[in-house]
Amino acid sequence: MQIMGAGKPATIYDVAARAGVSKSLVSLVLQRSPRVSQQRRDAVLKAIQELDYRPSTAAVSLAGTRSRTIGVVLDDFRNQWFVDLLTGLRESLQDQGHRLVVADRFLNTGLDASPVEGFLSMRVEGIVIAGEPDTDLAIPASTPLVIAGGRVAIPRADTVANDDRAGGAMAAEHLLALGHTRLGFVGASSAASDERRTGFSSGVDGRAEVSTVVLPGEPTEEAGSRALAQLLDAHPEVTAVFAANDVMALGALSELAERGLRVPEDVSVMGYDDTPLAATRYVGLTSIDDRSVEIGRGAGERLLARIADPTPAATEVLVEPRLVARRTTAAR
Repeated sequence: MQIMGAGKPATIYDVAARAGVSKSLVSLVLQRSPRVSQQRRDAVLKAIQELDYRPSTAAVSLAGTRSRTIGVVLDDFRNQWFVDLLTGLRESLQDQGHRLVVADRFLNTGLDASPVEGFLSMRVEGIVIAGEPDTDLAIPASTPLVIAGGRVAIPRADTVANDDRAGGAMAAEHLLALGHTRLGFVGASSAASDERRTGFSSGVDGRAEVSTVVLPGEPTEEAGSRALAQLLDAHPEVTAVFAANDVMALGALSELAERGLRVPEDVSVMGYDDTPLAATRYVGLTSIDDRSVEIGRGAGERLLARIADPTPAATEVLVEPRLVARRTTAAR
């Protein structure tokens, strides 16, 4: 433990001097490079322990040839969909010694600061955009880039995403099989919401009536509540609702409770993403599992391949979703 007043924290230069090696070699040891002899590695590790050195990512990056850092840009930390995606990313990258640095693209909008700029200043080896990317991202062509979960195409960027249309069709088939013929969809202005709505409508294929409310803005809990209120005001006959994601589904559940409608006895409700909150016993939300762990794992693998060889053409990988039925849906 560092004690205030006991002196400045040790630097990478202090470790190099104590071990009798260059700062570049210390950096190689910190990066777990196989190019360092065991004798020198032991000397560096011993110096690190004696000096209680805490490596700085920036210092390692500047002293060595690789930062082994991956920047991840999230749409919104509040959306639990990212929890599993980050788990998959970590699983695919940690064996190669890479660390993740995560930023929310909306967090510092008031400062007119882009998380991408911060990542580039840290000399990250690659960037993952988790969600819907801005088409005007100022990312150099030399920086490997993967889109995880979003379907907005960016030249030279690989994409690993859920097959949202297939998931929407699964939701339709589930509700139809339960005997519902008056269906509703609530969504927001996002590419994922649009894909899920399209899949839902095509899955119904005229076998039931579908009423839709899509609000501008983000797919939040509050938006889900407002959208369902509009839907039921115009179509009180609806007996089953499919929400664009679990967060909007929670808003729909709140609106139904305020109206004194029971779930699933009066209205069945489905979400999308199968977030940890949906799986809790208190909520028990029927949802479409977008398999975000697999999306994160696939994105990490594509990024490693792109780092190793940036020349191949961009690819798109779609992960097949699956239905997770719980207690918020029931037969009509």
